[in-house]
Amino acid sequence: MEVKIGVQHSPRELVVDTAESAESVEKLLADAVAAGGVFVLTDTKGRKTIVPAVGISYVEIGGGVSGQVGFRS
Repeated sequence: MEVKIGVQHSPRELVVDTAESAESVEKLLADAVAAGGVFVLTDTKGRKTIVPAVGISYVEIGGGVSGQVGFRS
C-alpha cells in the first residue's frame, strides 16, 4: 500500500510503501490527530516514518507500487 503524506511548509511529500491496510492507516492517522501526537508508519523494509500530526496537511492512500519503472532500493 502506498501512502503519500503532505507536510505543511514543505514542497515535497513523503511517500511510504507499507504493508498496512487502508483502514489501519486511517485509524493510525485519526488516533494521532485526536491525541495531538505523532503519526507513525512502518514501511515494508521495517523503517519508521514519524510525522507530528499537527504538521500533516493531507494523506493520500493508494493501491500499491506495481508497474513502476526505474531503480528502487
